[in-house]
Amino acid sequence: MSDQLMGSGAASGDGDDRHYTEFLASVRTRFEAATKATKATKATNENGKPPPLFTTATTELFDVFLDALPASYQQQNTCASCRSFFERYGGLVTVDDAGKVASALWGATQSLGVYDAAVRALAEHTTRAPITGVFVTSEPVWGKPTTGDWKHLAVTPASELVFPTGRLRRASEIAAERREDYRLLRAGLEEFPLKLVKKAAALLSTGGLYRSEKCISVANWLLGLHQRRQAVGSAAARDNVVWLAVATAPPGFCHVRSSMIGTLLEDLAEQLPFDVVKAKFDAKMHPLQYQRPTAAPGKQNIERAEKIVAELRSAGALERRFATLADLQPLWVPSSAPRSNEKQGVFSHLKAKLKPTEMELDVPAQVMTWEKFSKRVVPNAARIEYRVPSATCAYLGLVTAKNPEAPPIIQWDSPDKRNPVTWYVYVNGSPPARWNLKPNTHHEVSAITLSPAMWGGDGKHRHHGNLVIFVLEGAKDLKYESGAGFFPEFLKSDYREIRKTLEAYTKAAVVHGKGGEQASGIALQEGASWGHVFRVTDKGGVAQTYKLDRWD
Repeated sequence: MSDQLMGSGAASGDGDDRHYTEFLASVRTRFEAATKATKATKATNENGKPPPLFTTATTELFDVFLDALPASYQQQNTCASCRSFFERYGGLVTVDDAGKVASALWGATQSLGVYDAAVRALAEHTTRAPITGVFVTSEPVWGKPTTGDWKHLAVTPASELVFPTGRLRRASEIAAERREDYRLLRAGLEEFPLKLVKKAAALLSTGGLYRSEKCISVANWLLGLHQRRQAVGSAAARDNVVWLAVATAPPGFCHVRSSMIGTLLEDLAEQLPFDVVKAKFDAKMHPLQYQRPTAAPGKQNIERAEKIVAELRSAGALERRFATLADLQPLWVPSSAPRSNEKQGVFSHLKAKLKPTEMELDVPAQVMTWEKFSKRVVPNAARIEYRVPSATCAYLGLVTAKNPEAPPIIQWDSPDKRNPVTWYVYVNGSPPARWNLKPNTHHEVSAITLSPAMWGGDGKHRHHGNLVIFVLEGAKDLKYESGAGFFPEFLKSDYREIRKTLEAYTKAAVVHGKGGEQASGIALQEGASWGHVFRVTDKGGVAQTYKLDRWD
């Protein structure tokens, strides 16, 4: 078939050529509007990203286009390049929260002359077809804009819609994975109905299950999906809502049956006593079991790990060092302490020192949640001290990439928004002496920060749980010997298949900088009961004691 100009006007005059030019422009305009970065929705929870695109079961779209044109225009609009565009991209659609589909390409806001009927026919044909998959491609330009002097249908997508080349998996493999995600998610929705998921989410939110924060996000996500499907009328719209969930879900969320939430749902479906449900859940969520391989890596897994690390150029990123205050994004620092990004001048050392406590209120400790403490007390605090208990507690250490230029390997780290900081804790807690802390004394708080997975506030990694960290002055892990300072569950999904090898690596690796400054402190995890005591001196010099008992 010839590769001639569609609607060139060679046979019909300049007016028809203008209509064709307007037709091409309308397709580009429609595409830009359809893929414009949007605000977060109930389904996506992501700001500033184009909506995902979906393929549909459309066939012979090019014939639909030609048949809707006047007979005298069909021959001059027959073009191999544009036929290819119709076949590869013509059926793309977007989906909103209610499951309504819209064509990503067809829909004009102005008259296009002889092309009006064709655009309407294409839009109708596309939006009536069922969705067949999530569209994934590595092509930076969709279509062939020109061949010689001839112009053709083509659009240039936003970079977020282009799957990077040079990755471990091809775009076609990712698309196949999304189809499998859809199958598994549909099966999970059918096996575990709304009422059961609602019960699981409520149970997880009570904090009565060990490390429930690891599952509460997927439970709420699944519950929200059930509710959105229930709110729409047609079966087709419900299917579309599932496809949208598949395209925007965090890694692993669609695999309901094989995940911990699936285990909990199964036990609830069997109507097991709560004590039995709790015992089974707690055992599987133990830090030494959850997402941890139980066998040593084999030769094949090690070889695969070497290949993956080499292809992703991430060998240097596995080297870690202890983080310092300068690596953190603090919510609060003492009044006399400069923030990590605060520029220091020649006379900075002459600034007023921390105002001493002028008055301490002789009243019982005020019991408060973290949410209330962070809003009412922290903003006016000049100094915060932690009362170190004698018991073992959830002290943690923060680590980061030794080489700041190393590629991102952590889920919340990205090339345009670097954040390679992770943390480690000891199972069942650790005594204060291990962290250079003296029991039954007040210890200065150097900074308050949230879990590194929460920095940025976009909520994308909430499945790692909410955590606030009080960094303590001089605290450091005195008995540290080995361990990479991160859990394999923190890594990007590219590394999931080599968890056995990475588990062995993290056990043997040594974090650099043990003898230097370490950003370490006490961790307060949502879902647990705390009872930690802090003495806060406000900016007026008045001190008062607070006991933080829970997150909210």
